[in-house]
Amino acid sequence: MTTFVPRMVLNYIWIFFFLTAMAFALFALVTGDYSVFPAIIDATFDSAKTGFEISLGLTGVLSLWMGFMAVGEKAGLVAALSRMLSPLFTRLFPDVPKGHPAFGHIFMNISANMLGLDNAATPLGLKAMESLQELNPKKDTATNPMIMFLVLNTSGLTLIPVSILVYRAQMGAAQPTDIFIPILLATTVATLSGIVITALFQRINLMNRVLMGTLLGLCLLVSGCVWLSTQVDRETMNLWSTLVSNIVLFSIMCLFILAGMRRKINVYEAFVEGAKGGFETAVRIIPYLVAILVAIGVFRASGAMMMCVGGLERLVGWMGLNTDFVAALPTALMKPLSGSGARGLMVDAMTTYGPDSFVGRLSCIFQGATDTTFYILAVYFGSIGVRHTRHAVAAGLLTDLCGVIAAIVIAYLFFA
Repeated sequence: MTTFVPRMVLNYIWIFFFLTAMAFALFALVTGDYSVFPAIIDATFDSAKTGFEISLGLTGVLSLWMGFMAVGEKAGLVAALSRMLSPLFTRLFPDVPKGHPAFGHIFMNISANMLGLDNAATPLGLKAMESLQELNPKKDTATNPMIMFLVLNTSGLTLIPVSILVYRAQMGAAQPTDIFIPILLATTVATLSGIVITALFQRINLMNRVLMGTLLGLCLLVSGCVWLSTQVDRETMNLWSTLVSNIVLFSIMCLFILAGMRRKINVYEAFVEGAKGGFETAVRIIPYLVAILVAIGVFRASGAMMMCVGGLERLVGWMGLNTDFVAALPTALMKPLSGSGARGLMVDAMTTYGPDSFVGRLSCIFQGATDTTFYILAVYFGSIGVRHTRHAVAAGLLTDLCGVIAAIVIAYLFFA
């Protein structure tokens, strides 16, 4: 039950790409354009090769980061971050009794997500849902704490977007980390929006010192970064963004090692164990990435992608808006439905337009701004048998919308 909905959605999307491509190809054949079929066949082979090469190239860097993440987890940094977040989350979940075990699992899950520890975050999230289900008087209906917890997950707040940085490096970006700060800003806006939207649904009082202080602090941080971006030229801003990103990432590596030394763990062994997981992850995604890239390649080669993007571009132009962002929108539209599908569209955008193009960078920001809403809802609610989700879908999709808008604005500030 936990994977049925996401797989069915992706199945329908995959079939839609192929059937639409077939319809366009047949139309081209009727009109006398015989070049579309060779282009489609070439696209299948090229896309399959690209998917395999990208997945294979992920192995080294993904193993590196998974190794460091394992060191940080064993060094207790996740637990320390949970304690730091405790005053905030106790106010976001007022219906959960103080001291209830669910808080520990919630804190650990959110902290693991922020550090990019996906393998640790999912089981901790499922455990948190089980704990919240113990407090649920109607077992088939989502409670307010469950929905707030899920929206915090779907907002995708991540301090280190490892996979996106790895994909950019694999695609040959000149500075793979130049989207680190824009992603951090976009996902922060999405998280803030998710908290406010869900609080309005649940009538949670945001007017207290801890919540207001946290929300205002994050708003000031985002506003400060945006203001700074308007005070310098774009080349200088890109240089600062890249420099700060590299300093932060290297500092995190050093912090994990120092924390491991302080806890007297075998840092090397912990790193190797985590790196093994990175290798397994890189190999495991090969068929999924190849499948979605081939479907997208066929869809694009048939001319269907160009028609869809062209239609959106004309609509946006008719509204009097700049149309540079339109070509990256497929990634944003796919993200709530399928993480692997959005990842494929992100790679396709970087392949087509270049990793250092505005479209390539914006697609990466879209990918990092929010998480896969429907997948998270299906997995977490499905694990405890909740069928009535109440306002969870509405809150999650509104959060996604805020993240998309923030990503577009921030991309124009940094890279237009």
